[in-house]
Amino acid sequence: MSMIEFELDGQKVEAPAGSMVIAAAEAAGTYIPHFCYHKKLTVAANCRMCLVDIEKMPKPMPACATAIAPGMIVRTKSDKAIKAQQSVMEFLLINHPLDCPICDQGGECQLQDLAVGYGGSSSRYEEEKRVVSNKDVGPLVSMEEMSRCIHCTRCVRFGQEVAGVMELGMIHRGEHSEITTMIKDNGSESIDSELSGNMIDICPVGALTSKPFRYSARTWELSRRKSVSPHDSTGANLIVQVKNNKVMRIVPLENEAVNECWIADRDRYSYEALNGTDRLTTPMIKQGGEWKDVDWQTALEYVANGMKQIAADHGASSIGTLASPHSTVEELFLASQLMRGVGSDNIDYRLRSADFNNTSVANVRWLGTSIASLSNMQRVLVVGSNLRKDHPLFAQRIRQAVRKGAQVSQINESNRDWAMNVTNSIIAPSSDWTASLMDTRLQQWLGSPAVATGRKVILLGNAAAHHANASQLLALAQQLAAATGAVVGYLTEAANTVGAQLVGAMPATTGLNASQMLASQSNGLKAALLLGCEPAFDSAAGQAGVVALSKMQMVVSMSAFKANLDCADVLLPIAPFTETSGTFVNAEGRAQSFHAVVKPFGEARPAWKVLRVLGNMLGVADFDFDSSQEVLAAANLDSSKLSNAATTTVTAPQVTTGKPCTASIYELDGLVRRAPALQLTADARSCDNLEIAA
Repeated sequence: MSMIEFELDGQKVEAPAGSMVIAAAEAAGTYIPHFCYHKKLTVAANCRMCLVDIEKMPKPMPACATAIAPGMIVRTKSDKAIKAQQSVMEFLLINHPLDCPICDQGGECQLQDLAVGYGGSSSRYEEEKRVVSNKDVGPLVSMEEMSRCIHCTRCVRFGQEVAGVMELGMIHRGEHSEITTMIKDNGSESIDSELSGNMIDICPVGALTSKPFRYSARTWELSRRKSVSPHDSTGANLIVQVKNNKVMRIVPLENEAVNECWIADRDRYSYEALNGTDRLTTPMIKQGGEWKDVDWQTALEYVANGMKQIAADHGASSIGTLASPHSTVEELFLASQLMRGVGSDNIDYRLRSADFNNTSVANVRWLGTSIASLSNMQRVLVVGSNLRKDHPLFAQRIRQAVRKGAQVSQINESNRDWAMNVTNSIIAPSSDWTASLMDTRLQQWLGSPAVATGRKVILLGNAAAHHANASQLLALAQQLAAATGAVVGYLTEAANTVGAQLVGAMPATTGLNASQMLASQSNGLKAALLLGCEPAFDSAAGQAGVVALSKMQMVVSMSAFKANLDCADVLLPIAPFTETSGTFVNAEGRAQSFHAVVKPFGEARPAWKVLRVLGNMLGVADFDFDSSQEVLAAANLDSSKLSNAATTTVTAPQVTTGKPCTASIYELDGLVRRAPALQLTADARSCDNLEIAA
């Protein structure tokens, strides 16, 4: 990329050709005040706050809409520039309400910050200020104070360009202009995008605020701590904001390679469940059909003695563990070591799977490429995924690629609205997907190997991973990839699906898989440890699995919530991701560790500590760990195992019965299921997730 030299405030600087003055200045370390400009959005140039003095130009120019040129002389701090910026600020403040003391944005408001430097100490405006009516746009985003809006249109452009849905727009003209919702085909005027919370982050004033967080804390009262999302496989980086040992708000931590500067709404609002009434605060044992609170020593001795007795009576193979793929690497590693330490190979995280030959410790299924590369793909084939709802941030990346000219194709059971142009579709029952992947049109859609080499990908979604013929689907995808020069990848369902495979949280040889452990006869299983999962919601067996568990001699539920009450005998309160340290491995194989941001709630304890103590009580060798970092080191994550190599070949279509087990956007895990605001959204109320006519 060619570079252009120009002068900025008396210094010679270089920037890529085509750069706007504001971006070039920012790269050189010079801040130019602005409101409407955002590096991830197109240029609107409507706030005029970024006016700068450019030599040989008769009037101040907007830095966001003026491209640099060789020899250009730019002054950002001259009298001409400062006076222009002060004039713009005076106009912006004319109608702005004087409610900073009660505004949620107070303390982190761009307008507030810049008014100190560019605003006057008094106003010449004596007329009445404009007032904009309140709007109810749903349970997540508040538009109660739209009189604060300065019409930067960031929210409008975000909807169009990033979320893919124009849910906000501007109506009227002049002082009557206002941002409001667009009426949808179904008559709704709410904001329903799964990325809607990002509008709050990019609003430079307090016009858009978080409805669940509203009036609950001041920004300067909050401490800020880094974390990682425990939901889908993006591994979005978070800043968790805490007051008095309570999580009050979650916002994105910018990481260009992973989530850029965005997070999904379930990453942002699921924290409500952490402070809910359903939290399990103390160990409990069921006695005579009633739950009794006990101390940790009593509960752990009850579990250890019960497991020893069952192993003595029925053999170690009568004990098993069902683990959530939303658990940390450390928790899954210790759970697998615990099972094998007592002589059992019965452990599995693949609760929703139907084909258990599709994964192994040797071949760890992953995205097949980097997350960032999705933004620059030229051909994408998605198989068995409601992409927009299953993986909102991956969909956002692919939406970027479509804006650059990429072609997206799909094989799915139904045609859903992904808020992007899908060029080609095969809509067929899941039982016919193997035949669909042998369709000769797919090679035309992806192009020959010489076209867009390295920029074509076949993505297998949750429904493909959980399909009864998952192995055949992978083999066919690999055959198609070989013919077209594409790469094959799994979107992977949960925050730690890849990590669960890396630490071997599945049967190695003779152990029972999740389906066998949850079968009506349970295949001889007498005791089960449930790590962070609720089989009624998280497994393909559903309620039938709960019935099978209830017939066992002992079921131990390790959860942050009062879960599995119908089948468990012991409840052990474990810490959610905000109250424990740990590691998640995202879809691209990136291991991201995090620390606890608050102390455990009540008597809850980090699950890795509970598992370590259980291991010690059961006499498991080499089970003395003093920190989660020691556990991670022992787990020895080996990224060389990442492989989507097929283990079978397919020459004829395979027909199956039964639909793959998948979770809708706000049913994925226990946190989102218990977040009140998320459960009030249109997506939670309607599980068809915007299905449209095929």
